[in-house]
Amino acid sequence: MNTERSLTSEGLPQGFVWGAVAAGIKASGKLDVAVAVAPKGAQAAAMFTSNTVVAAPVTVGRRYMQSTGGRVSAVLVNAGNANCATGQAGIDACVHTCAVAAETFGCIFDEVFPSSTGIIGVPFPTEKLVAALPAVKASLGNSAEHAELFARAIMTTDTRMKVARAVVEVDGVAVRIFGTAKGAGMIAPQLGAPVGPPHATMLGYVFTDLMAGAEELRGLLGPAVEGSFNSISIDGDTSTNDTVLLLASGASGVKLNERVRETFVHALALVCGSLAHQIVADGEGVGHVVTLEITGAATEAEAKQVARTIAHSPLCKTAWSSADPNWGRLLAAAGRSGVAIDAERVTVRIGGLPVFEGGMRAKDFDEAATHAAMLEREYVIAIDLGMGTAESHFVTCDLTEEYVRINADYST
Repeated sequence: MNTERSLTSEGLPQGFVWGAVAAGIKASGKLDVAVAVAPKGAQAAAMFTSNTVVAAPVTVGRRYMQSTGGRVSAVLVNAGNANCATGQAGIDACVHTCAVAAETFGCIFDEVFPSSTGIIGVPFPTEKLVAALPAVKASLGNSAEHAELFARAIMTTDTRMKVARAVVEVDGVAVRIFGTAKGAGMIAPQLGAPVGPPHATMLGYVFTDLMAGAEELRGLLGPAVEGSFNSISIDGDTSTNDTVLLLASGASGVKLNERVRETFVHALALVCGSLAHQIVADGEGVGHVVTLEITGAATEAEAKQVARTIAHSPLCKTAWSSADPNWGRLLAAAGRSGVAIDAERVTVRIGGLPVFEGGMRAKDFDEAATHAAMLEREYVIAIDLGMGTAESHFVTCDLTEEYVRINADYST
């Protein structure tokens, strides 16, 4: 199995074409309408934000996935406008653009999967998107350059495109996976059923030429998302638009069966994990990427609960920004997570160095060495709770003045 972030035509799944144009939705004039088309159709599975306030494309996307049983022929993404909190007019705009896209790309209206990202509460520029569709159609192709057009067009505050790919060999036949994502702020995905607090956007699209049904894909996507996109946070805010879509064209001719499943599941997890890590590494104002390795928990849910509480703590995140080895903040956050913790059982290591054990500062704690370890761009904070065998790996980052500046001026 080969996994890479770079793109080549040989490494892209068969059965898809990609393209993008600038429609004038972004004030910058950059690419802002991206389309992926499966000319022969694809089976798909999707997971959406758990936010109870959702954007129009989430509402429409859920409806269309249900009505088609998971068949998708075209993915239509715009950046620069979230089409959220736009009322019935926003829903109507989404439905209309999907209908026009269906005519343009030769499929049924509900086989068009919509996504939007950008500013919330601004009327949707339907005319701009519709006017751009013929040019998008002319831009479609199956080369690495075409896939990169798609990956770049979905960006908003991202500073670079995020792509990953994997190739799995099955009896001499290559099964390919290509994923791309966007996101740099308002990132604390909780993809799943609509529960949780209302809080702009992470989008992820994974394409494969494996032959699998929509129900099978749903079984694959859930675990892959839980260990990747649902295990990252930049700022603790869950978007109204978060979406991850897995599409299978079947063009490789390789069917999903028990012999293929384990290898494919591993490759899918690697692609999703890479994309999730790239999102945090490109976070708004990020100076340090911190991986929280929580072990020794009673359950995986409790391990993730501790990790998420630490990841969302402003005190922890600001300490990371200056490489301050203030382990007390880690312990305090873990203690208020809602998980029953016995501090005397807990051990904490930062960058591999001991900082806390036996209910007090570690006897070998070296503040200067720990500070030096935290100056690295990426490092690990390992916390063993001493309560069981469950664990969680959660990727997060520091909170900097640059993040505040970017988000203080975002809509103006």
